[in-house]
Formats: sequence, structure tokens, C-alpha cells
Amino acid sequence: MPLSVLDLSPVPTGTRPSEALHETLELARTAEAAGYYRYWLAEHHNIRSVVSTSPEIMIAAVAAATSSIRVGSGGIMLPNHSPLKVAESFRVLGGLYPDRIDLGIGRAPGTDQRTALALRRSREALGADDFTEQYAELRAYVEGFPAGHPFEPISAQPDDVPLPPVWILGSSTYGGQAAAALGTGFAYAGHFGTLDPAGVISAYKENFQRFENDGEPRAMLALAAIVAETEERAQALARANALSMLRLRSGRPGPLPSPEEAADYPWSEAEEAAVEEWAGLVSVGTPDQVAADLLRRAGKAGADELIITTNIHDPAERRRSYQLLAQAWGLKPR
Repeated sequence: MPLSVLDLSPVPTGTRPSEALHETLELARTAEAAGYYRYWLAEHHNIRSVVSTSPEIMIAAVAAATSSIRVGSGGIMLPNHSPLKVAESFRVLGGLYPDRIDLGIGRAPGTDQRTALALRRSREALGADDFTEQYAELRAYVEGFPAGHPFEPISAQPDDVPLPPVWILGSSTYGGQAAAALGTGFAYAGHFGTLDPAGVISAYKENFQRFENDGEPRAMLALAAIVAETEERAQALARANALSMLRLRSGRPGPLPSPEEAADYPWSEAEEAAVEEWAGLVSVGTPDQVAADLLRRAGKAGADELIITTNIHDPAERRRSYQLLAQAWGLKPR
């Protein structure tokens, strides 16, 4: 089963946020050498713990820093952008890096409501439920509008480049329904989604609409994992990740804490209970333990691919986590 990387460009405490951008390039090189299949960049805004604000820029940088791994968006939040601009950006990327680019798109803002308003520029746009219309417009800039449409003369340049393969992202049933209706790949956010991915993926595959030149349904499952040489170290790293999640979900987002910070944090009973509830979202342990757990979860969900996100304070330990997982998974180093 293909194994890929989802990178949010996390910012560790005690570092400058811009350093996380350079670490993304280092991790991408590590992932390619280890044999990972795809490297996807997320879109988030105004969150101090991550700097994944411009996936299209980072896709270009990652593709330039590597040579064979597929690179894509996980994803572009379509309502935040003009469909024409997305079509243009990804045709440019496809022209620069043929057969290596993926276009993953979602409909969530990737931020809080105030920042979403700043991105979308109007309350009407903020409340609009027109994802399928935006997607149809995006495709029409590549495939052509119906005769008489006001945008009929407009096409996304360069027009000799196909739109990269499209994946629709989701953490609810809507994403799977949309991907099935539109005939695209589907990526379920199992690293934070609360639904049983098996039901969502099954419904997607059962309802998949095949269009001319489109392929078979393909479901990707995003999961969180933390791997270390020993169980003890993996649990310490996971505790720091849990503190980061706690701060984010309680409206106090900040840089990614270290294991030492997490060990010194005065956890309340309510916080301990919340962390215990989220613990099942992350596979934690030694390489063999995590590989077995991920494979079990992928099989149970009916996923065709896995994409893994790992948040660890020390960039070297984060790279090592991915390397250990690749070895246990049996990936062939490039």
C-alpha cells in the first residue's frame, strides 16, 4: 500500500517560524529518499503552531528540491481562492513538474471565522455553500465553458498542460459525497475527523460516478503517527503533541511544545480526560508497532493509500520518525 507524507510545517517552540519552511524542504528530501509516494502540503491561516499558509508556493519549492516524489496540496481550500487562480497555479505547476503534481482541494476555511472573512472578503462569500459550483468553474477554465457562458473566452494558461489529478478532502460525509458525485479521488482526514472512516469511504466508493477519461474510485486515509526507537520515547513525543492539540482546541494555539515542556505542564483532570479521548487519533510506538496499527486501520477503513502527518518538536526526530516508519513499512529507498 502506498505511504505518503502530509506536512503542516509545524513551528517548534524556541525557533523562528520561517525555519519551519526550510525544515519542510529537508523533510521532503528525507521522504523521497525513504521511498514515500506523495508529499502533500496543507493550507492553514493565522495559526501560530503552523506556517502552512501558501501550499502552492511550497509545492513549487518542494518539487524543485526533489526529483521523483509526487507533490501536491492537502489541500487548497477552494472557497478561499478564485477558481481561475487555482486552475492557473496548478497548470503552471504541472508544466514545471510534469506528472508529479496533485491537486487536493477542500471546502473548510482552514482557520477561524474572522480570518476566513479576511480571506474571502465578504460575509456573503463566507456563508456561501457553493463548493460544487466553484469546482465546476475551476474545471471549465481547463475543459471549456458552455457556449454563451460569460466566461467562455477565458482559459487557464498554460493551456497545453492538463489539470493535475484531483482529490477532494473531507472530515465529514460531505467530502466523500462530493468526491463520489464529481468522480475524483477522496482523502479522509482521519487524523482529526471523528467519523468512522470505513463508512465514509464505503459510501464514496459505492456512489462513485465514472466520467469520460476518469479512473476508478481511490480513497486515501490521512492518519497521525509518532515513531521512535523505543516505546518510552514515542510516548514522550506523543505527550508533547497532545499538549499542542489541547492548546489548539481550547483556543490557545502556540508553537509545538517539546517533551520537556509537556512533562512540566500542570495538567488538570479535565485536560487529561480530553487528551485520553484524542489519544486514539494518533498511532504511537516503535516502528513495528506503528506500522502494524496503521495497516490495521487502513484495512478496516477500506483505504487504498495512507498519508501520514507527524508533529514532533525536534526536526531531526521528526525526520527520523518518518525514516523508521518507512523501513518498517518496507518502502524501497530511492
